[in-house]
Formats: sequence, structure tokens, C-alpha cells
Amino acid sequence: MKLKQAHTPLIHALQQHIKRQPLSFHVPGHKNGVLTKEWLPADFRNFLPYDVTEITGLDDLHSPEGCILEAQKLLTDLYNTRKSYFLVNGSTVGNLAMVMSVCEEGDIVFVQRNSHKSIFHALKLAKLKPVFLDTAYDSRIQAAGQVSLDTIREAYSRFPSAKAVIFTYPTYYGMIGELEEMIRLAKQHGSFVLVDEAHGPHFTLRSPFPKSSLRLGADIVVHSAHKMLPAMTMGSYLHVQSEKVPIAKLEFYLQALQSSSPSYPIMASLDAARAYLASITEEDQSFMLQMREKLSLQFHKKGIGVVFSDDPLKLLLRKPGYSGYELQKRLEEAEIYTEMADQAQVLCTLPLVKQGETGFFSDVEKKLSQFIIEEREESFLPTVPVPSQKKVSPLALSYGEQKNYQIEWIPVRKAAGRIAAETIIPYPPGIPLMIAGERIFTEQAAAMEKLLTEGVHIQGGQQLQEKKLAVFAEESGNHE
Repeated sequence: MKLKQAHTPLIHALQQHIKRQPLSFHVPGHKNGVLTKEWLPADFRNFLPYDVTEITGLDDLHSPEGCILEAQKLLTDLYNTRKSYFLVNGSTVGNLAMVMSVCEEGDIVFVQRNSHKSIFHALKLAKLKPVFLDTAYDSRIQAAGQVSLDTIREAYSRFPSAKAVIFTYPTYYGMIGELEEMIRLAKQHGSFVLVDEAHGPHFTLRSPFPKSSLRLGADIVVHSAHKMLPAMTMGSYLHVQSEKVPIAKLEFYLQALQSSSPSYPIMASLDAARAYLASITEEDQSFMLQMREKLSLQFHKKGIGVVFSDDPLKLLLRKPGYSGYELQKRLEEAEIYTEMADQAQVLCTLPLVKQGETGFFSDVEKKLSQFIIEEREESFLPTVPVPSQKKVSPLALSYGEQKNYQIEWIPVRKAAGRIAAETIIPYPPGIPLMIAGERIFTEQAAAMEKLLTEGVHIQGGQQLQEKKLAVFAEESGNHE
């Protein structure tokens, strides 16, 4: 029987609790906001009664039996999964839990190189043997794209016993690639398919939105409801699709890694976000696309080019003569704040609006009407993709072995042939150029020198400003 998706059981339970004007002899210490009347603005103070704890009638996230259980059943029903969960510590905890629940120490896992850092943390915590899969450079988006089917085939030809494959779908830029074929190949080899779908919780919607990896056969999927749906920051979902996933082990890690004092406002917002997504109609989707086209025309009038991603809610802004960083700064001066910028462009994340909700787009139109940006001649070339050493690359030193080696800093120009002791990520294209434990190839060292000369933004590298790179010492010893 289809459940009533308009119902929000957790929000209803909180409203009924607040309505009774209860006295609080329990945590949190603000006591339903009564201690803050002289100290906080009224709008913030009015929010505090929703910030409660696990008292009678409000259930327990870690052992749900009431309103939270009902809310999670509605989530399971909407996404048509075996079981779905609320996460209050972001998609980070979902990524950690899904990897640790199906993998054992020493297991070989395939991981695409442009994964979120929480995936890399999960690999290390679980003491796995990662094999990194290079991603194709997307020249239209001018950033890292997706893993190719040929790369997956090569990986299985070398490591046929891989326990799991970890995909990021879509990418930060909203690109999807050939995921369905790759999932099919992984299943043929008996691997678990784990998907960080942080930016795709709305992929339950029909075309032109891409299909969710849940529909494509993934075993476990993590969604950031706070990224693309109207949930509070840190609010995420985890979905189990496969009967092979050990639920007891997964739930142990969800309990061990999440707060024992989960935020009720975050959980309530997850309940609301689920109901909101369920309410989106085809007419709403058509309206959203119309608003996107109208917005694009407004940017074009200012001489700003617009590039659409595979995800209709992601768009890229480019202005001739301006780097993405410069364009972002100019937009912020007009009180327009974007998701991120890279050397070539600015990435915008659009809201998932319903028919008739024009407020957001009207506000943008007002801001843009007063926005002035000077014309310039082209003054820079987009960053050339960094050459990767191999499509498929395991670590030269395992996580366990790395602890036995000291770290030293050497000039980047002398790094070829050494083993990296830190992960270096040029941004863009967002693909790790070097991952701690990998042997550095000549092409990587040369590319690093070029990027430093160009002043490209780089994540990682404690002494890169001095053009020095951390590597493991040749002789083993105590780790510094």
C-alpha cells in the first residue's frame, strides 16, 4: 500500500509537543528557549523549542519505534528501497558507514579519483587496498568528468576479486557518465556497488533529470538532502537496496559514527524535504525549466555565458576575460553568492521550485538589473587537464605500511620516482594529481611545477608555497 507522502510524522510530533507548553527538566540547556529571552533575537529564539531530545513521544533515531520510524518508512517508500535512514552528520557519515559495512581489512576496492575526501577517509579507517580509477576530462565542463567503462574493464582484468566499487554520481558539476553499464559490469564480478550520490537526491524525478543510481542497481546510496533539497545543513539520507548488505553491521556503524544526541531540527527538516520532493509534479518540473531558461537569458544580457550540466539544477557561468574566481567576486559584490568557482567558471546550484514560486528568480532578476561588469579581452587560457600516470593505479605503500615511514619534504622538481606522503588536488579539474601512498611519475612532477607557476588553486600540500612536496623517506623508520 502506498503511504501518504504528504504526511510529516516527526514534524507533527514536535508541533504537538510544543503546543502543550511542556516544562523541561532535561537537556538541552536552553530549556525550550526560556533562558535566552534577553539574549537572542525573537526569530532565532522561536526556533529553539524544536531543539529537543529523546523524550517520551519523540522517539530515538538510534532505536526508532515511533514518529522517526514512521518518517523513515515514508523515506523508504518514496525511494523504493529495502531500507532508508536519516543521517544527522552529513553525507560524510553515510560514506564512512557504507564502506565500512561491506568491506573488511585488506579488501581490494575500486575508487574513482575525484571522490569526496570522506571516501578517502573511509578507505584508510577500514584499512582497505584501494585501486584508483582515473576520470576522463570533460572539455565542455572544463573539469573532471566520470570514469569510463573501458577503465572499469581494465581494473577488473587486473583485480578481478575487487570487493566493491565506489562511484561518485553525479560529480560536483552535475555530470553522470556511463553508470548503468558500469554497475552491470561490477555486479557480474560480484562486487558491491557503493554510490556517493550526494548531489542527486532529486534524481527520483523524471526526465530531463538523470536516473538515480538506486534505479540503476546500486547496493548502497548516500544522498545530501541539504545540498539539493530543502533540508538543513548536515541533513542526509542513506539507502540500502541490496539484500546482500549486512543491515546489522551497517546500523552499528551508523550508531557508532553519528552523534548520540541527534539534532531534532535536522531530522524534522529531513522529514519535510522528503515530503516536499514527493510533492513535485511534472508541471512543477516544467515550470522549473522555464525559470532556468529565463534566468539564463538574464545572464546572457550581462555578457555572461551559461553552460548546462547533465543535472538541470546545475549551471556554469563564464565571462570572457574573467577567471571564475574574478567573476564570483564580482557577483558577490552584487550580493549574489554562488556554490563555487574555479579557474574557468562559476558553478551555480538552482533551487527545486514548485509552479508559481517565482520569488527566488525575481530576486535574482532585481540583483542582475543593477549588476554591471566591464567587457575585457580574453586574458587567460583555461587550465589544461593534468596528465594522469595510469587509468588504474593501486597504492605503492599500503595504509599500514605508510605508518612505518618517516616523512621528508623535497623540491617538487625532484619528486619523480618517490612515494607521495600527502594528497595533492589541483582545482580544477578536481582530480587528485597525487594520492598519499602513490609513486610519483615524471609527468606528475612536471605538471605540479607548471600548476604552481600558473598559481592554480591546490588542495593539500603543506609546503607547496615553497615548492616542496611531502614524500616518504627511502628508509623505513618511525613515522613523524
